[in-house]
Amino acid sequence: MPASTRFAAAAHIMALLAAGRSRPQTSEALAKSLATNPAVARRILGALAKAGLTQSALGKGGGARLAKGPKKITLGDIYRAVETPGLLPMPRAAPDPGCPVGRRIGAPLAAVSEAAEAAFLASLEAVTLKQFAKEIAAADAAAKSAA
Repeated sequence: MPASTRFAAAAHIMALLAAGRSRPQTSEALAKSLATNPAVARRILGALAKAGLTQSALGKGGGARLAKGPKKITLGDIYRAVETPGLLPMPRAAPDPGCPVGRRIGAPLAAVSEAAEAAFLASLEAVTLKQFAKEIAAADAAAKSAA
């Protein structure tokens, strides 16, 4: 099963919106930066808007923008907006109840998964969109000065 790339795409979109806060960004422009279809950008923008992180305006001069300042948005907010809980997927089929491991693995496995997800989310909560965008801009500036 391939890993989801929704968080990476959403973080990319949010960093673009933070960088260009003075003007709305169209789904076409966002999709071009993501190297994807505008429908994918719109789907992600829809999830971000539902979470209260972005807002969009239609028509000439319209597009998406941040719904609040980048200091008030964390990477955890972005992750929760586009991903479903469950960092470690659980087995789709029930294990053999006759197996001593199979009949008892559920609770310990769920506990490990929940602890891993909590630690992962805590690390994302520690980074604001402003910090993230600033780090990207610094990396871009360093690459330009090295060239």
